[in-house]
Amino acid sequence: MKPKGLFHNPRRHITFEIHYIKLMKRRVFTQKMAMSAATLPFLNFTAEGSPNVDALEVHIFSKHLQFLPYRTVGEKAAELGFAGVDLTVRPNGHVEPENVAEKLPEAVEEIRKGGSVCKLITTAVESAEKAEDLAVLQAASKAGVQSYRCNWFEYNPDQTMEESLLFYQKQVRALSELNRSLNLVGCYQNHAGTAIGSSIWEVKKILETALPDHFGSQFDIRHATVEGGLSWPNSLRLIHPYIRTIVLKDFKWAKVKGKWVTENVPIGEGMIDFKKYFALLKQYKIRVPVCLHMEYALGGAEHGHRQIHGDQSVVFEAMKKDLAAIQKLWQEA
Repeated sequence: MKPKGLFHNPRRHITFEIHYIKLMKRRVFTQKMAMSAATLPFLNFTAEGSPNVDALEVHIFSKHLQFLPYRTVGEKAAELGFAGVDLTVRPNGHVEPENVAEKLPEAVEEIRKGGSVCKLITTAVESAEKAEDLAVLQAASKAGVQSYRCNWFEYNPDQTMEESLLFYQKQVRALSELNRSLNLVGCYQNHAGTAIGSSIWEVKKILETALPDHFGSQFDIRHATVEGGLSWPNSLRLIHPYIRTIVLKDFKWAKVKGKWVTENVPIGEGMIDFKKYFALLKQYKIRVPVCLHMEYALGGAEHGHRQIHGDQSVVFEAMKKDLAAIQKLWQEA
């Protein structure tokens, strides 16, 4: 039966349908954008007001917000423009390992109610055979966490360095298999000093037999520059296929009481060549979650203190400034 009235003319019928479809598409698009604005407060926008899809996905390290309850952490992360929260789930962290089954789901939900998300956690996990580590990873999986950083490994003084690396290689392989069963990705952070990972070659060695989709590198350009000086681009070239998350922070060398030491500073005020680094990340097509660490003086927030000195606004302004510097340097690279 042919439609009557308005639609009796086939040409008018087709014209109306086209107009109606366009109208509905615009309406659905508007609704989706409104939902995005409500559920993704971290989305960066250009000066013209359109979403900036080229901006980095930067999460804030909750170590620097441990003086706040979970929901307020989510509120501040959203308000300041972060993509989410990298939650400390370790001794003296936002969530203590002994309470992980109860507290981690609560923390993730409270952060969500605050307007942000928690896809990343930083842990003291070391072995798939330790009951407490298994509890942390099971709780993370159930809470919808996607990625975690594990603990650092130390060389065994009773073994050769090569033997220690092979030992931890097996340990990381076992963790990667556990991660696969839990739909998680584990990461090992390179760190200046004498623990395993000060050299990127050590990180590559312990990752060689891991399942690559479930265990990789958390690349830290600050520590790579401290240890590598001018050779950090070689370190990045070596490890870039393994990178699953990234840490950003800055530093400079300073002479204190006659001794040269590293001094942490805000992003862009130190020795890190962020433009060159970001250009290489773009060249290697690396777009993974990024975590901002702030280890310069912030009234104790830099150390994860639960009580800080001074006005909290100083911490929040520093976070906002560092995030803006990161996005600017990324765009300029």
